[in-house]
Amino acid sequence: MDNIKLVSWNINGIRAILKKDFLENIAKMDPDIFCLQETKAQVEDVKTVAQLLPEYHSYINSSKGRKGYSGTAIFSKKEPLNVVYDLGYEEHDQEGRVITVEYHDFFLVNVYTPNSGQGLNRLDYRQTWDGVFLKHLKSLEEKKPVVLCGDLNVAHQEIDIARAKQNYNKSAGYTQQEIDGFSNYLDHGFVDTFRHFNPEEVKYTYWNYMFNSRSRNVGWRIDYFLVSSSILDKVSGVGIHNEYEGSDHCPVELMVKLMC
Repeated sequence: MDNIKLVSWNINGIRAILKKDFLENIAKMDPDIFCLQETKAQVEDVKTVAQLLPEYHSYINSSKGRKGYSGTAIFSKKEPLNVVYDLGYEEHDQEGRVITVEYHDFFLVNVYTPNSGQGLNRLDYRQTWDGVFLKHLKSLEEKKPVVLCGDLNVAHQEIDIARAKQNYNKSAGYTQQEIDGFSNYLDHGFVDTFRHFNPEEVKYTYWNYMFNSRSRNVGWRIDYFLVSSSILDKVSGVGIHNEYEGSDHCPVELMVKLMC
């Protein structure tokens, strides 16, 4: 078995983060596979970045209509067996939010979950998305275990958000509907790896750019690695790397003993 290092990072714009030591930070972390969310770029634009990382194979999904919005990418040193973009539903496949890659021992799913929006105007859509996305994960799991990573746009518990009471049922990412959507993943056999191994640790992955939130550590933990419970014993390490800047999110890491 290989001990694979996976990194997931919402970079809040690939053009912007390139100016902020992104390549140097990737080199320091040296992941076997890294997944990006919110690239805010079209496929051709992300390919220019991929040329700067020749040791990686790149797989890119971009918004079909609204340019400079959403977008995901996977960079892998080992070429996967198969790659699938999106979920197979036109309603959910317009924003480049999902990439699924298949390796020898597992599926890896990179997701940028839709935000429920200002005034929670997209909360109903978000609930529909959560149901469809869970079906996607469970259909994969019928064949192989699943590693899920990305910005899931929800703080699951009070420990995962600095100001829980002020935000509960008022802010996108901390409504009961979104919390229940995340709990449904766990109820269906997925494990939040960071919280499993660190049940009482307070650590965040996202800080609003406003109000100096990061310097004051007023944050949210909304970036995750979830795994099928059948491979939990293969997880050899988890981490949140808030030492890396350049985005309003920081990278999260999973070490797992599986074969690519």
